[in-house]
Amino acid sequence: MSPLRTRIAMIILLMIFSSAGPLIPIDSLAKNRLTQHLFKIERSTNDNIVQYDVQMIADGKLDPKEPVVAYWVRLAKDGQKEDLKWVEKNFAYGFKVKYNAKTNTATMDMVAKINRKIKVYEVHGEYRAETTIDGQSAYIDKIFISSKGKGVSAKVTFIELFGIDEKTGEDRYERLTP
Repeated sequence: MSPLRTRIAMIILLMIFSSAGPLIPIDSLAKNRLTQHLFKIERSTNDNIVQYDVQMIADGKLDPKEPVVAYWVRLAKDGQKEDLKWVEKNFAYGFKVKYNAKTNTATMDMVAKINRKIKVYEVHGEYRAETTIDGQSAYIDKIFISSKGKGVSAKVTFIELFGIDEKTGEDRYERLTP
């Protein structure tokens, strides 16, 4: 079997038998990377979401060069994926990320003012994004941003964080106001 066929077979087997939920092959098999959903940002302005995924190399560890990726899911346009624009990355939905090779973890600092770090690490074969929600350590599932106005004149009215308590498994919620 050729190396490419072997790699494709391994990716398919990982997708079928992964206990971590579906792994989604990204653009190019030549990159030999997989992604797994972490969390999303929903907004009050329309149905489109910003999806944040962990990006892994073939052995299942975080990609040291780009451990987390973000992109639009245009639900208003049949779920088409689209890259974030420069302005969106730098002023609204982007993040800075630091990868720790020793622990295979990443720490995200969001451009959106949620005033807390998000740590990405593996839990029982699945990558999770953990932060503090309502004073408790929680796996974040969704951020909701409510705003008024459009473009550069848009003003955030509130931000909501939704997740699952890391220890108890209970739902966690927090509302932030600017």
